[in-house]
Amino acid sequence: MLFLGCSSSSKTKNPFKADAQSTEKPNIIIFAVDDMNDFINPLGYNQAITPNMDRLAAAGVTFTNAHAPASYCAPSRTAIWTGLQSTSTGCYTTEVYFYDFPNLVPMHESFQQAGYKTYGAGKLFHHRAGYIDLDGWNEYYARNEEIRNIGFETGYHGDDLPRPTPYPYSPYYTKTNKEMTGGKFLEFGPITEKDVPNMMGVKRTKWICDLLAKKHETPFFLGLGLYTPHFPNYAPQKYFDMYDLDKIQVPELFKDDLNDIPEPMKSKMTNRSKIQKTLDEIGATKEAVRGYLAAVSYADGLLGEVLDALEKSAYNDNTIVVFWSDQGYHLGEKGNWGKHTLWSETSRVPFIIAGNNLPKGKRVDTTVGLIDIYPTLSELCNLPKQHNMDGESIVPLLTGKVEKDRDLFIPYHERGSYSVINSNYRYIYYKEGGEEFYNRKEDYGEHYNLINDEKNRVIINEMKKAVPKEFRKAATSKNSLKLVFDDGGTYHWESKKGEKPQMTL
Repeated sequence: MLFLGCSSSSKTKNPFKADAQSTEKPNIIIFAVDDMNDFINPLGYNQAITPNMDRLAAAGVTFTNAHAPASYCAPSRTAIWTGLQSTSTGCYTTEVYFYDFPNLVPMHESFQQAGYKTYGAGKLFHHRAGYIDLDGWNEYYARNEEIRNIGFETGYHGDDLPRPTPYPYSPYYTKTNKEMTGGKFLEFGPITEKDVPNMMGVKRTKWICDLLAKKHETPFFLGLGLYTPHFPNYAPQKYFDMYDLDKIQVPELFKDDLNDIPEPMKSKMTNRSKIQKTLDEIGATKEAVRGYLAAVSYADGLLGEVLDALEKSAYNDNTIVVFWSDQGYHLGEKGNWGKHTLWSETSRVPFIIAGNNLPKGKRVDTTVGLIDIYPTLSELCNLPKQHNMDGESIVPLLTGKVEKDRDLFIPYHERGSYSVINSNYRYIYYKEGGEEFYNRKEDYGEHYNLINDEKNRVIINEMKKAVPKEFRKAATSKNSLKLVFDDGGTYHWESKKGEKPQMTL
């Protein structure tokens, strides 16, 4: 059983403990996953097999109404690491925040400035080459020199990575004439036992576990980012074997779910629903859901390895573990296989914090955002104040103080569109025109748009007070930049036209 609740003065039989660290500052482990929705046991979903997430939840605080700060990867992770929304940085899509704001101190660098040794591995930032903010890391793991030399691509990239047999494996390709692109959308399949050691998630996790086995005389900040359950849903065979295909339950889909949402989102989702129709036609919907669940259980298994390594280390009683996903994922709901929406399937995410005298087995229903991680850890670890942040510290919720619910603003990747969420309602505004309003207490799946009921306007107007008065213009487009490699394996971005960034906070 994971044991995280003791103070730093507790006794331990570990031989390293006497001089393991010369400070009582807590260590930090960030465990990030990719595209994991709320299909996990700690959030009330009983089909997924996630014993290690259950274990972490039992040892800490689970936020049952936590939401991502953006609708897909790059802007969400930028917001998490900076504590700033897209509306503050202009990073709505694939912009690179440290090009426009080179003096901005992200979370890991703030820890380094406070005397922590910082180590990173995997997809903590966007997975494309050049997106890892290398400033502030003592060491960032790359599984081979090729990955380092191309700018730390952290997605499913490289000829060294194993694939299932046959390849492609998913009937979405084998039973149709569809051609698989580089993103391997809706590709899934088992990896044989002999190839499991070559999986990138396995290698990254081993590197983090090896660090935990070493002696550290200063506090450490470890970040591990898995690419799973992002497509391709490749997982060791044993995780596919956990799920009986005949017993797989697919999400309940509502036939007329798109009828009451505004254009152009209605058209976009109607077009996307062709994917679900294809899966149904070839009889592969259950297989696709099983592939996703197998990938969730694979991530859970790697989490277990980190928790085991921590429990065996000298640092178990003085370490905070933070588990999160950058956003959720639709598995057919509202006609969508993917993210990129302002609905619950995209925004609601796993978020668990455990360790260092925090309560055990606590569930918090108050609305929170991953935008709160940076200010929360800054307070817990007494870090020096950096820039003003859009997130807020949720330490009072962690420590048991009852807080009133909050209206949480979530910007869309299309500047001007947004959602505001609280425990009872969700309001959505589209810049092209059109609104949605859902009573989440009575309609948790957000199927019935109540925007035309005028009695809700008072509630909506109150929720809109959480919306910033100004939305910053988009930062410098990544397409206008080039990645330049420096000596020593580092890199920086430059304008293709020789221009300088004009942004200030």
